Amino acid sequence: MSSSPMPAGPARHVHDAMSTEILLIGPRHTLRQAARLMTQRGVGSAVVHNPETFGIGIITERDILHAVGAGLDPDTEPVETHLTHDVVFATPRWTLEQAAEAMTRGGFRHLIVLDAEEVAGMISVRDIVRAWTRVPSAA
Repeated sequence: MSSSPMPAGPARHVHDAMSTEILLIGPRHTLRQAARLMTQRGVGSAVVHNPETFGIGIITERDILHAVGAGLDPDTEPVETHLTHDVVFATPRWTLEQAAEAMTRGGFRHLIVLDAEEVAGMISVRDIVRAWTRVPSAA
């Protein structure tokens, strides 16, 4: 995964820190397939698009961990039954503080970024911390 280039000066908005390269998977992928793709891309979440309902959800490493920890079979268990249900979407124009507050309130570590109802990227706690500390991406 490569992050968007950081602008000169401190990042102030989601568009300054978000990743525009997202992992998009379908709701019928298995948990193992999702985990494998997330590992290959070096990301902690994936956007799940259901073309039948036009819905957008998110699956995270934590969701997969909870399912496996509960004894479910990652080779047969579909992603759609483990999505984060209360998805909060950010916009590129949100401040990083607004994104951090939404994550804290919801207990999330990732937010899908929508621009005009289209997926524009993903922002994580790591992206925000990196922007605030001005440490370049290792990826």
